Amino acid sequence: MEIGKIVDLDSHPISALDFQKQCREILDEQGVLSLAHFIYSEAMAGILDEALRLRDQAYFCQQNHSVFLNSPDQSLPANHPLNRTVETSKGCVCDDLIPSDSSLRKLYDSEVFRGFIKSVVGHSEIFPYADRLSSINIHYAERNQELGWHFDNSSFAITLMIQKSSRGGRFEYIRDFRSSNDGRENYDGVTDLLDGKLKPEQLAIEPGTLVLFRGKNSVHRVSPNKSDRTRILAVLAYNSIPNVALAESARMTFYGRLN
Repeated sequence: MEIGKIVDLDSHPISALDFQKQCREILDEQGVLSLAHFIYSEAMAGILDEALRLRDQAYFCQQNHSVFLNSPDQSLPANHPLNRTVETSKGCVCDDLIPSDSSLRKLYDSEVFRGFIKSVVGHSEIFPYADRLSSINIHYAERNQELGWHFDNSSFAITLMIQKSSRGGRFEYIRDFRSSNDGRENYDGVTDLLDGKLKPEQLAIEPGTLVLFRGKNSVHRVSPNKSDRTRILAVLAYNSIPNVALAESARMTFYGRLN
């Protein structure tokens, strides 16, 4: 399957240098790049059907974690932002269950698509995960499931909305909320956020929308799904260096298995 049968290249000419430059500037200035109608509706219908078929093989789990995704610091009070926890609950289908003829697989493996991503995020090369589980994931959030407030460990994330929830399930964020490179973690700001004193921005994401997000310093979450329509999202994960595998502890936590 050619990339031109998956991606609307007329609206999103991802091989064009001018388009790449425009997207890179938006991501650098705003911290998020949202490309609506990135995937043709016919290809999206196939991706949705595939995701619904795979739903029964998803591993569902719930974790409590801090905004910083750190281990608890026993030297600090329980109400310190490093020790306060939020909840993440979701189902996940791993890379090894994605069929070889899937549009998601074809998109992920496309050199044209990877060239676009490299240009936009400013990496000379990007690589899939070395393990069999982590490169392409499909996430499912059913009623009352959510993605808790957190900062990412990676420099960028790529997602594709497959199905929206009917109510709730909003992507919320505050950009440039900390500066991890120089140790300014903004603990007071995180406290205010968890206490409901700050109003985050919201990003409206329709099915077929590709989103690139810099979440290392921009705090973000997906609010609880308040409907019976499952929110379904694909995560396309790359690394800037080869032969990187997700840690075994993380694979057991998020996938329930190592292979």
